[in-house]
Amino acid sequence: MSVNSFGRMFRFSTWGESHGPAIGAIVDGCPPGIMLSEGDVQPWLDKRRPGTSRFTTQRQEPDQVRILSGVFEGRTTGTPISLMIDNVDQRSKDYAEVAKAYRPGHADYSYDAKYGHRDWRGGGRSSARETASRVAAGAVARLVLPEVSILAYLVEMGGDRIDRAAFDADQIAANPFYCPDAAAAARWEVALDAARKAGSSLGAVIECVATGVPAGWGAPLYAKLDAELASACMSINAVKGVEIGDGFDASRLRGEENADPMRAKIGGGGSDGPSFLANHAGGIAGGISTGQPVVVRVGFKPTSSILTPVETIDREGKETEIVTRGRHDPCVAIRGAPVVEAMMALVLADQKLLHRGQCGQ
Repeated sequence: MSVNSFGRMFRFSTWGESHGPAIGAIVDGCPPGIMLSEGDVQPWLDKRRPGTSRFTTQRQEPDQVRILSGVFEGRTTGTPISLMIDNVDQRSKDYAEVAKAYRPGHADYSYDAKYGHRDWRGGGRSSARETASRVAAGAVARLVLPEVSILAYLVEMGGDRIDRAAFDADQIAANPFYCPDAAAAARWEVALDAARKAGSSLGAVIECVATGVPAGWGAPLYAKLDAELASACMSINAVKGVEIGDGFDASRLRGEENADPMRAKIGGGGSDGPSFLANHAGGIAGGISTGQPVVVRVGFKPTSSILTPVETIDREGKETEIVTRGRHDPCVAIRGAPVVEAMMALVLADQKLLHRGQCGQ
């Protein structure tokens, strides 16, 4: 069994390899009648596209999407939507050493152990190039969620966190780090330049917030909204940790500190839901959305492709060292922000349709 699909009602599958002719996604379960064109998808791909600053890989991919099926006269038909993105700037020769020895931190050895054969050109299927397909699918999911707004941004890089008191949403699009704190962005620029010039890389943490999610999406046990979000985000390349709401910090609080107190809305009589005085739970209680903003934080490890020599073994088991040449992100999380947004959208679209299917709303 090869698991290349995600979702239940709103389901997507991705295909293709980093250095193959193209990559893409097939979205199944999208409701019919939704206006959809390449212009609805392209802006999100442009946010993830490589080569936009010196802080990302210099691989030049236009990431132009083509819709091959599932749309007629500008509207979705209810049939599978096929999205295709051509690869135009592969340099497979950069990976000649990778064909001989395993890169620590990459999927080289684990792929070989599982399949006995691997595509060493840029990591093949395990490359972060695959995430462009997710972003394309996520653009379709956003159209199923007109009531929801989704925004991701970096809150930490190389152990340096933003100042929450200096949070400015207008700054997110004003710097190459999707950082809401101008001072932190300036520090990160210096730190990442230093890491890049030293042939190394940095890890980072992304926070993603979805506002407008109504109360009631999710399920009490095996399709918990937070479990689905955790699974979706953990499936992203280089992600090693996911938190919902306060996450691990909640384990350090007392019960009264971690509670999200509720009061009746003024003049509302409770029919429109309560007013919450806190959101430690990240908008999810018992696996079901509460109507508060859904908050997810995602931890990305440092990029494993570095110019610093690292001890490894070759396919024959002989000890050696490897230097990963080629074009790589010194901090993969920078281009991960649009990917986290896409996975949030894909999960929420699926949960919206599941909720409508069960509860008829």
